[in-house]
Amino acid sequence: MVGALAVGIRVGLSRQAALARRRIGTPLGEAPPMADRIWRPGLGGEPVDLLMLGDSIAAGLGAQHRKETLGGRLAKALAGELDRPVRLQTGAVVGAESSDLAGQLAALPKDYRADVAVIIVGGNDVTHRVPIPVATGHLADAVRRLRRVGTAVVVGTCPDLGALRAVPQPLRSIGSRASQQLAAAQAERARSEGAEIVSLRRAVGPFFRIDPDGMFSLDRFHPSALGYRRTAEALLPVVRDAFRRAEAEAAASDNPALPAGPRSRRGPTATAA
Repeated sequence: MVGALAVGIRVGLSRQAALARRRIGTPLGEAPPMADRIWRPGLGGEPVDLLMLGDSIAAGLGAQHRKETLGGRLAKALAGELDRPVRLQTGAVVGAESSDLAGQLAALPKDYRADVAVIIVGGNDVTHRVPIPVATGHLADAVRRLRRVGTAVVVGTCPDLGALRAVPQPLRSIGSRASQQLAAAQAERARSEGAEIVSLRRAVGPFFRIDPDGMFSLDRFHPSALGYRRTAEALLPVVRDAFRRAEAEAAASDNPALPAGPRSRRGPTATAA
């Protein structure tokens, strides 16, 4: 009896998941605007290298213009905070799970090393039911690799999937609980590897619940320009401070692999104001 009930619940949830996928669809396609370039080049000085890793949020799907993507907004705002140009490199891929972070790092130019990296991942791990220890293990590996070469790392933990109105109940509530559990585990593992943490659930989740029409894009799943603005505002002070700490540590160190030492890079060269 219990086994039959469990099977029935799984079948029902699978049907709801299929319904949610049909409702969401792919009106935005799979290619976010390309935002990789040097932002605020007129500030002068050596550009700060910002790397975006993770899924479609880190990639900026849902934005209509490069300046509206999360990377573009964060790069431009960070340049203003630091009074230095910021060179953006996006390794994030639409649809990525935590297991894809290793491939995103491997795809970067061999001589590239970021000053600061932002990782946002987890939503697809929840929807694909990836076990939490597996997902957080991949995240921890990525943070460890970045910290090993002196890159400051900021992790935006899994957003609240309970804000997705296109997902019916009870699947939405289940997704909310699962995303909260993953976010908590991500914070613990990433922090233990030296990353700074921003809880997107707490920092921007309420905005998405209160104003879904404004915060979500056309597909009602990915952030809109406003959604990305709010997310960038939540990340900015942590990214800025993480970079400054790493820079200060490097200044006190003779290790040339750290941010203040000589380094070679190959990244985006186009410029934008």
